[in-house]
Parts: sequence; structure tokens; C-alpha cells
Amino acid sequence: MDLNPYLETLRHDLEASAAPGDDDVRRAAGLLAGSLEAAARLSLLEALSDAAAEITTKLDNASVEVRLRGRAADLVVSEAAPPGPPEPPPSAETETGDVARITLRLPEGLKAQVERAASTEGISVNAWLVRAIGAAVRGGSGPTTRTRLGRRVTGYAQA
Repeated sequence: MDLNPYLETLRHDLEASAAPGDDDVRRAAGLLAGSLEAAARLSLLEALSDAAAEITTKLDNASVEVRLRGRAADLVVSEAAPPGPPEPPPSAETETGDVARITLRLPEGLKAQVERAASTEGISVNAWLVRAIGAAVRGGSGPTTRTRLGRRVTGYAQA
């Protein structure tokens, strides 16, 4: 989306509002219009980002992002993969192979986080760790995949 037509309209409107004045007023309006362009561009990008975030909250399985390419802003809609059936935690009963025992040394803080996560899911620490390791080996991100759509925007803007 090219923002230049909107900025040109703003510049034209500012210069038109100064037209009844004398030469000094018209010259000042032209200078102000030029210096306000960066702030106006940033405001337009912020409005687009807020709109994308609001639209995303209304969509079930998609998100809208604002991506900057040079001085243009692109609105990109990404569809999320539909959630599959929840994967049961692996246990000794569901595994077909032998069960091996290992010793795992964790920092105390990480151990507490693992215990809380397992408790939240209502499973043992061992089952939680088996699921987390299994997901990591299969290329997943962890034992659970929770998606939260929020209003966070990352990147940079160039005026």
C-alpha cells in the first residue's frame, strides 16, 4: 500500500488552508507540510498496525500483519493451520519400545518451571519431559503449542 497519495492529500489540504493568507503564511504552510511528512507517515503506519491487530482479534484462524517494504506498507493475511486433535502424553503403556532411564541435571529455576507446566497440564513431570523431548525431536516447539494473538508489532519504520 503506497502511503504517498495520503500524504500528498494532507500536504495539499494544509497548503489550501494557508491560501487565504499572504506569501509568508503560504511559505510557512509549505515548510510545515514538508516537515510533518515523517510524523504523518509514522501515524499512518501506527493506524494500519492497530487496524491489523484489531482485525486479527476478529479472525478465527488467521492473522493480519503490516510489513514495510521501503516506504510502502503491505497488509499480509496469514492463515493458521487448523488445530489437530490433542496428542496424548506418551507413557510406558503407549510406547512400543523399551523404557530407558537417564539422569537429567536442570538449574533449580528451570526445574520449578517444568514442575509448574506439568502441574498445569495435569501430568507428571516425566510425562511432560517425554512429550517436550518428543516434540523437539520431531521438529516441534515443545509439549504444547499455544498461540496468542496480541497487539505486538516488531520491526522498524523508515520515514
